[in-house]
Amino acid sequence: MGIAQKLMWIAWPAFLAACVLELLVFAFVDPQALEWGGHPLALSRQGTYTAAFFLFWVVAMGACWLTTLLRMTPAEINECPFDPSLRPEGCPGARPAGR
Repeated sequence: MGIAQKLMWIAWPAFLAACVLELLVFAFVDPQALEWGGHPLALSRQGTYTAAFFLFWVVAMGACWLTTLLRMTPAEINECPFDPSLRPEGCPGARPAGR
């Protein structure tokens, strides 16, 4: 299983979740009415939509990453990342010295 596949397990569901959150939040909230520290946001309506979408996406990617991390088996976690012929002594699956 490649890193690209794992990245898609994280990025794609997070993208879909960010889309849904964007629709739900801005169905009820006017971006021009938002304030930060008592001052109106210095972003245009589209800028607020964009910033919020990427914020939602990052938060959802964090949740998906945690889910991917928690589903790993002990064998995957303890697996040595080196090629079998290059594994250092003591690394799981290392070839004994002299072979």
